Amino acid sequence: MINSNYLIFSFSLLLILAFTQHHAATSDQTNAPFVGVNIGTDVSNLLPAPDLVNFLKHQKITHIRLYDANPDILRALSGTDIHVTISVPNNQLLAIGSSNATASSWIRKNVAAFRPATRIIAVSVGDEVLTTLPSAAPLLLPALLSLHAALVESNLHKDVVVSTPHSASIILNPFPPSQAFFNQTLETFIVPLLRFLSQTNSPLMLNLYPYYVFMQNKNLVPLDNTLFKPLPASKQMVDPNTLLHYTNLLDAMIDAAYFSMKNLNVSDVLVLVTETGWPSKGDSKEPYATLSNAVTFNSNLIKHVLDRSGTPLHPETTSSVYIYELFNEDLRSPPLSEAYWGLFYGNATPAYLLRVSGVGAFLASDNANQTYCVAGDGVDLKVLQAALDWACGPGRANCSEIQPGESCFQPNNVKNHASYAFDSYYQSQGKSPGSCDFKGVAMITTTDPSRGSCIFPGSRNLSNKTKQVVNTTHSSNAGDNLRLRAFRCIEVSAIYDILHNYFVAIFPLLLLLVL
Repeated sequence: MINSNYLIFSFSLLLILAFTQHHAATSDQTNAPFVGVNIGTDVSNLLPAPDLVNFLKHQKITHIRLYDANPDILRALSGTDIHVTISVPNNQLLAIGSSNATASSWIRKNVAAFRPATRIIAVSVGDEVLTTLPSAAPLLLPALLSLHAALVESNLHKDVVVSTPHSASIILNPFPPSQAFFNQTLETFIVPLLRFLSQTNSPLMLNLYPYYVFMQNKNLVPLDNTLFKPLPASKQMVDPNTLLHYTNLLDAMIDAAYFSMKNLNVSDVLVLVTETGWPSKGDSKEPYATLSNAVTFNSNLIKHVLDRSGTPLHPETTSSVYIYELFNEDLRSPPLSEAYWGLFYGNATPAYLLRVSGVGAFLASDNANQTYCVAGDGVDLKVLQAALDWACGPGRANCSEIQPGESCFQPNNVKNHASYAFDSYYQSQGKSPGSCDFKGVAMITTTDPSRGSCIFPGSRNLSNKTKQVVNTTHSSNAGDNLRLRAFRCIEVSAIYDILHNYFVAIFPLLLLLVL
């Protein structure tokens, strides 16, 4: 007869193993670096909230950041698995920073009212306050403290972190990274802020734009380094103090933040990149704001984050990033590039296609690569006619199907014929960046424009298509000093399910042994 103590010990061990295995898997998944998107609303034709959420799910987008706490969007996100960072606008800092009651009301109205159905994970307080609104700097830490206290009051402080996004300009002398330091005139605010972030397991939020650094230092920073292009060792940036090699500018900017924190004896706060990206169009003074560079930067950025290679200083720790931004904000003020940071137009048609193969489904729904080039809505008909003439002439598009009596001749109008011609040219160019522009009268769409017997070139080529676009989140392990503590949670209900399943499976066996 088997000793009952031995059976109890064995059963207990199995339960412990079940718990630890699930805990490891959950922790690994939760700590994984992610690529999210910022959603600005200066868009003339922004999707209604329910359609927006459906679009996010369709594109497999799992993390978003809002510049406010839009209740319609938060309601529409209920029941989804999309993680949301909401924001306190700068114009609300005074009220929240000077009144605990106002902070408590804000949390009740914008966080507690929606959780847990809507997965709000962070509150972003203000935007680059220390550099763009210095008069409000004394209110920043009080606002963070009040909001965190309100989260504690609502028992949400373990699920929702509070931080504030900073401009990269708070860090001086950023290269070489080992010589970087925080602007000493701001240390009065930065030191207690970092202490708060450390104590509350919250990240240091930074808006890091290699594009602007490159534009300001074109003679010093190679474009290829800025765009994450592979570089031979001889062309990599080398920190003379650490001898660390930097293959891209973003890693150098992130490490500059870590060295700056180290100078203030802070070693346990993670950098979260709340904004980064590249504009796809600019004016004459912005020659590097091009479709090709935007495709290259954002595609390589996503691959870099999800490769989980970290930075030269901290290869064990990969910062998550939010791409600026999801939609082109056509209502933004000049310069021209301000309206062209988006991955999509406001009506959800792609501004361009990201090119990252083999790493998953993020921004790549099943038909995301089935794209077509068509005439835009409300464009000048004379410009459209000129573009049609060019496509069927010098552009060598196959326009035979829009001739009289052919399958795509009807409806007989310029827009219909131009759409077919544009798509023919676009497909013949391999859907390369810039091949669907035609002086601004064309746009990319994922909706098949074919109808009846009129089959567009993109539909004919569908069987030859291969997936192009981006990724999923993979797991990452944090270093000893840089713990990814901010977004940890254990799904207790799931653990109970695992334990229950083990018990159901094993208990009858133990009972047979005892009997």
